[in-house]
Amino acid sequence: MLDQIEDLLKNRPCQPLGKQRFFSVMLPLIQREGEWHILYEVRGTRISQPGETSFPGGAVEANESFEEAAVRETMEELNVEQSDIRVLGEIDYIVSEFAVIHCFVGVIDKPFDSIQFSKAEVASIFTIPLSYFLENRPTYYVSDYQLNHPEDFPFDRIPNGKNYQFKTGQHLIPFYDLNGHSLWGFTANLTDHFVEILEENKTK
Repeated sequence: MLDQIEDLLKNRPCQPLGKQRFFSVMLPLIQREGEWHILYEVRGTRISQPGETSFPGGAVEANESFEEAAVRETMEELNVEQSDIRVLGEIDYIVSEFAVIHCFVGVIDKPFDSIQFSKAEVASIFTIPLSYFLENRPTYYVSDYQLNHPEDFPFDRIPNGKNYQFKTGQHLIPFYDLNGHSLWGFTANLTDHFVEILEENKTK
């Protein structure tokens, strides 16, 4: 019995506990006007979160790795070939109650003006110099959150009942203003974290 349990646990990949959906995005670097830029999309009106500024990306399909999903979504949304994408590596990923989001940094080996993005998913694309982010950090805003219990919640089954000290917390939500485009939330968070990695390496 214990041998079976041991074998089961050894061969079972660990995942965040919950019912999260799995997503993967690409943080695309592209050379433009003699310097490196980060490319962003404005999401189309026919898909979820229309008008949001985001990276190329989406849900991970069955039997697909996170990296494969990021590359596939980038190909589909920017209408580029796999040979146009060079993945440099992965940065730390986001885990929330609802989603796990992996982020890969990749180079788009194609002139920006030649990209004919998918108008079914993307309203527009734009770039911001990487040097801008190295000199300008986002503004972080704080949002409080707390638990709201239903009327039939069994308080009688926990110590102190309704006086139990449930954990509350705060969300730190970053915002950038990028030439009239509002960049916030997970995409801003991943952008800022990528810049933090570059800055930390520069100081070592």
